[in-house]
Amino acid sequence: MYRYDEQDRQIMQERVAQFADQTQRYLAGELSEAEFRALRLMNGLYFQRFAPMYRIAIPYGMLSSGQLRMLAHIAHSYDRGYGHFSTRQNIQFNWCKTEDIPKIFGLLASVEMHSVQTSGNCIRNTTTDPLAGVAPDELEDPRPYCEFIRQWSMFHPEFAYLPRKFKIAVSAATQDRAAVQVHDIGIYLVQNAAGETGFQIWVGGGLGRTPILATRIRDFLEKPHLLSYLEAIVRVYNQHGRRDDTNRARIKILVRDLGAEKFAELVEAEWVKIRDGVLKLEDSDLQRMQTYFTTPEYDAGAAADSRFAAQLESDKAFARWVRYNVVDHKQPGYKAVYISLKAPGIPPGDATHEQMQALADLADRYSFGEVRSTHDQNLVLADVQQKDLFELWQALEEKQLATANIGSLTDMICCPGLDFCGLANAGSIDVAEKLNERFDDMDYLYDLGELRLKMSGCMNGCGHHSVGHIGILGVEKKGQEWYQITLGGNASNDASLGDRIGPAFDKAHVVDAIENIVKVYVDNRESEEERFLDTYRRIGMEPFKARVYAQEEAA
Repeated sequence: MYRYDEQDRQIMQERVAQFADQTQRYLAGELSEAEFRALRLMNGLYFQRFAPMYRIAIPYGMLSSGQLRMLAHIAHSYDRGYGHFSTRQNIQFNWCKTEDIPKIFGLLASVEMHSVQTSGNCIRNTTTDPLAGVAPDELEDPRPYCEFIRQWSMFHPEFAYLPRKFKIAVSAATQDRAAVQVHDIGIYLVQNAAGETGFQIWVGGGLGRTPILATRIRDFLEKPHLLSYLEAIVRVYNQHGRRDDTNRARIKILVRDLGAEKFAELVEAEWVKIRDGVLKLEDSDLQRMQTYFTTPEYDAGAAADSRFAAQLESDKAFARWVRYNVVDHKQPGYKAVYISLKAPGIPPGDATHEQMQALADLADRYSFGEVRSTHDQNLVLADVQQKDLFELWQALEEKQLATANIGSLTDMICCPGLDFCGLANAGSIDVAEKLNERFDDMDYLYDLGELRLKMSGCMNGCGHHSVGHIGILGVEKKGQEWYQITLGGNASNDASLGDRIGPAFDKAHVVDAIENIVKVYVDNRESEEERFLDTYRRIGMEPFKARVYAQEEAA
């Protein structure tokens, strides 16, 4: 993974000192709330319903074991013993004290972490495939390009105050595991007819109040021009994006209003001015960055292990975990392991300081000292020898980290909702708990196959409800919590936005509605292999609507 150089360290130490001074002046009454707001947002500090929320960047999801131990220390010493992994592959602490934030910032800097540009109208943390570098379906490791983007975008003086927040995702695999098409800029690594690798560029995706899928504006961009082309896109947005209406300020609205063709013309015209300037990447730049993401020293004899098959045969619980939480690796004898943060009774995405400490130790023992976060609010150990899977599973079981539910209904994305967020209209965590209670039969859950449920507590869509196979959106009606349901969304290659099923459900009946939706799927699927999404696309909304509202009227 990328390690700071002397310049990185100096920049971060200076920012820590600056923010410490700003916070001290705010607490002393020398800065007003309005004056401090822009400064704290630059550094990831929100004021939420009950306490400050502090968001820490995890660039493209990569954590060393030492960094994870620091996060565990922060959770234990400055929060209430846990942290929340978000859909931007970041981590959030919800109970830190404002006066402690500069000290926490300093601790982060000591392990090459920070909270800069995790909020505010700037370019946020770039995300990517959590299996980057190990996925068998990968064209090339995308992480060096993510790091180029991080260095280009961080502290960019021209883009410090964009019309709205701005998000970029990169994928290099056949299967899009980074939700590229719902980002302001989405980047796929592709090959052209000559066999050269470059970038396919998508623009104008985003969720929230007006969910829109991105539009492809360039089929192939040569590698040296990555940063200059991104700069041209953001310049056009910065110049033409609306600033008079927050709800219409995202680049997706600009692309929609101008039309993709006109927007692309503006980008190309801007790009011509800068394409061969200082942002052009030379071969030496690419080679230098790739040295940070080298292949670990894999054991060439790992594939010769003979115990794994016997362990699968003798322990059904282990075999179930392997089936759902373990995926193939490009290196023979190795696997990538998903760590589910969706155990029953635990808010989705939360990890305690004990769990983080244990995972850091397990990463050192089994996965070259690295842990990755995912946009689905889980974690990954990417380089585990097949022969070590049984021992790893046993260790994860002890820490409630071996729930075998990846890709299932209970592996849901869920924002914090009313439990923490000042913008939320309805609770999410308590609904997630009720869904876990209703769908507690694991055999039934597995019979349902892949079913992506995503839930947000307000229109901002932090829980990605618009692209859930089943999406749940919390709304407020006359002071009460209600929930709109959408069906048919998808965040992968064949991305789609969900369709609203009809009137919202009150909190007492939303889980019943989900259960009836699932029953319609089971009754209508052509085989056990047909996914919920595929059944919905085949039969349409009406059977689901008829069942759900018939039950609602009967109730």
